Amino acid sequence: MPRVKGGYKTRRRRKRVIEMAEGYWGKRKSCYRIAQEAVNRALAYAYRDRRARKRDFRSLWIIRINAAARENGLSYSTMMGGLKKAGVAIDRKALADLAVRDTKAFGELAKVAKTHAGA
Repeated sequence: MPRVKGGYKTRRRRKRVIEMAEGYWGKRKSCYRIAQEAVNRALAYAYRDRRARKRDFRSLWIIRINAAARENGLSYSTMMGGLKKAGVAIDRKALADLAVRDTKAFGELAKVAKTHAGA
């Protein structure tokens, strides 16, 4: 059976992997086999962490809301429960942004939550 070198398609596939490994250290950027392992691992981490980022941000928002709620004499759970009972439909991202940037508006929401939390 004759020897097949691969040619255009093989070159193109390998070039794509080497280009993706640009900036890696040592043989990881130049040796195809090692670069391929590094790139595959990096792509797997990127896929995983795109989902983890959503969890991380949600937990950050909850921490910020809790800190601001406690300054207004509420816990996080009573704040969120009171807002839900009051019919205030604001998500955690916007609420955390208010807690950081506009404490006055957050204080008003905390008052609304406090009045409806006991009911």
